[in-house]
Amino acid sequence: MKKRKKAIISVISDLVTDQRVDKTACVLTDLGFEVLMVGRQKTDSPRMPARDYETLRMRLLWEKGPLFYAEYNIRLFFLLLSRPADVLVSNDLDTLLPNYLVHKLKRIPIVFDSHEYFTQTPELVDRPKVQRVWKWIEKTIVPRLKDCITVNSSIAKLFEDEYHKHFKIVRNIPRQNKSVEIPDRTSLGLPTDRKIVLLQGSGINVQRGAEEAVEAMQYIDNVLLLIVGGGDVLPVLKKMVVELSLQSKVIFVPRQTPEKLAGYTANADIGLTIDKDTNINYRFSLPNKLFDYMYACVPVLATPLVELKNIIEHYQIGTFIENHDPRHIAATIDNLLKDEIRLAFYKENTKKAAAELNWENEKKTLIDIFTSYA
Repeated sequence: MKKRKKAIISVISDLVTDQRVDKTACVLTDLGFEVLMVGRQKTDSPRMPARDYETLRMRLLWEKGPLFYAEYNIRLFFLLLSRPADVLVSNDLDTLLPNYLVHKLKRIPIVFDSHEYFTQTPELVDRPKVQRVWKWIEKTIVPRLKDCITVNSSIAKLFEDEYHKHFKIVRNIPRQNKSVEIPDRTSLGLPTDRKIVLLQGSGINVQRGAEEAVEAMQYIDNVLLLIVGGGDVLPVLKKMVVELSLQSKVIFVPRQTPEKLAGYTANADIGLTIDKDTNINYRFSLPNKLFDYMYACVPVLATPLVELKNIIEHYQIGTFIENHDPRHIAATIDNLLKDEIRLAFYKENTKKAAAELNWENEKKTLIDIFTSYA
């Protein structure tokens, strides 16, 4: 009997809601690999659900800051060094250094999957010394890699222009799970007599429009803002809700598994993806939530960032805000919710978009890459 090859996937998340790496792991499993996925476990991490592959979440002494990144990378290096593997899959720049070192030491093939333009995230743009460290890692390693992947053509072009390195594109389109039963609003504890505007994601952070979305609720009635997920800015949002007396207009739900999240998404009337064009990473982002909304037949209200605009305009599945003034956001939401014909038009078009933009087509690129190592 042929021995199964081993793949180790590493990512800095706690794995639970990271659909991108889960889909990668499933592709490898389907190709016959024995998969180990490595991440971390935070104090507030949800319980890890059962998966069709092995998972390992490291508990760290630090959960943020330079010491966290240093500890994670050191521990990941020794873990990769001690485990047998036939291919290493590094997700994002913050796992690349230990993967690359082990790749060189043990002559194991490496695949780099960049989910964003990491060195231009807002967390680094305002910290030039830290940014220079990550940029040095990127420019030292990326040109030496064979297989590189990223999430859209805009980010691929940035990398290719800078490093003359071809990046293949695998968009983070979710798998359609038509067998998932969608709960009604009552069972989710949501109101049945109001429209629901949804903002979801595991990275609800600064400069992603969340603060303005909360402020906008002061200027609109009979609408609930539902925020589902996690992120650095959530404590700020919760404080704002209290200070602005918006407790009856804004509800927070913690991070959910993809299956449970789908239930909340499907009960929304509008889905928000309103990142600001304040940095290169956001300017060329293609948030996962766009596809989640699309698959749930939820019309989208977005900022006209290039990748978002291309899909939303092409398939006619939503509209855009012109700026982040809370009054403008409120007026745009209100006008869209009152225009039932336009909402129905967008909703119908999401079905057509979902028929073309699906994971079965998207994963073919991963299959081509990993088949060469199978």
